[in-house]
Amino acid sequence: MDAIEAVYAAAGVTRFAAWVHEGDEAMRGDLERRGYTLDESTRAMGMALYDIRLPRPQIELGPPDWSEYLRIVGVPPGFLRGVDRTAFHVLARLGGETVATAMAFDRDGDCGIYNVTTLERARRRGLGTALTALHVHDVLARGCQTASLQSTKLAERMYAAVGFRDLGRILEYVP
Repeated sequence: MDAIEAVYAAAGVTRFAAWVHEGDEAMRGDLERRGYTLDESTRAMGMALYDIRLPRPQIELGPPDWSEYLRIVGVPPGFLRGVDRTAFHVLARLGGETVATAMAFDRDGDCGIYNVTTLERARRRGLGTALTALHVHDVLARGCQTASLQSTKLAERMYAAVGFRDLGRILEYVP
């Protein structure tokens, strides 16, 4: 934790969270002794790609536009400026404009799926489910064996419908 805090301080980062699995009692205790408090939690979920429960969706996609992805997700200007965008697989659903997006990143046989986001006015139409399922089908074709993500309470059932299983809570502690 000393090293993490030093790196953030050197970078001028004043607000951050330390993520720990709910089963890691030792780390939770260390964080609490340092004065960190539980801020929020997400559900860790994963799947073996042979467990895909949905067929490949037939969905109209727009071009993989990094700036549209950042706009929909709502990140601050300049965030992820130095990232190699070609390492990410961005999907966007169009309806005259981008209303839903999702990103994937492959590493060591696992595909991490991030920021599946649908604008409020376009929710409850299956767009998040379709983009997630499409990522899972695409990553299988890219050679990965598993996929993982973190889910809000709101999206847990949607991810389970695709084939993701509960791996426990990720607790987010803040200084």
